[in-house]
Amino acid sequence: LMMVLDMAARLNAPLPVRFACLGHDLGKGTTAPEVLPRHIGHEERSVRLLKPLCERWRVPVECRELAEVVAREHGHIHRSGELGAAALVRLLERCDALRKPQRFAQILQACECDARGRLGLEEQPYAPAPRLQAVLACVLGVATAPIAEHALAQGHSGKQIGTLIHAARCEALQRHLDTLLPPSPTH
Repeated sequence: LMMVLDMAARLNAPLPVRFACLGHDLGKGTTAPEVLPRHIGHEERSVRLLKPLCERWRVPVECRELAEVVAREHGHIHRSGELGAAALVRLLERCDALRKPQRFAQILQACECDARGRLGLEEQPYAPAPRLQAVLACVLGVATAPIAEHALAQGHSGKQIGTLIHAARCEALQRHLDTLLPPSPTH
């Protein structure tokens, strides 16, 4: 934990990021001894532990919200290179990245501090950050107004429109990801 906080200080992270670094792994302290050294489910336990801590310390909402998202999603963000388009869009949605891209940048910075705040990894670049920023840019580039207008004209309601927009974002991201993959050899 101290190395993660040291990395946050080294990167001049703002207070919400530093607080997220402090709380993202609280759940590891409640891991049952018989499953150690693994910490299965520590993310959700961390979120549950953060809530009363934030109330007791009167933590500002901005710090609390960022810490909860980082606690819940840091493992998925670390392993985001393994995710397909639909799972990446769901990750962005859970992080509220489409409405709050600046906060998503802070989420990524906290995850970077976690990844680089380990012995021997301090100088390693954090590959998920630029990749997920590019994923977010691609998804934000989808023009949603025409989709909504067309859906309304077809008689669709709010939830159906949301589903259509989600599908369009997934399709656009899949096309983007396909351009990043090396061409497959022909047989």
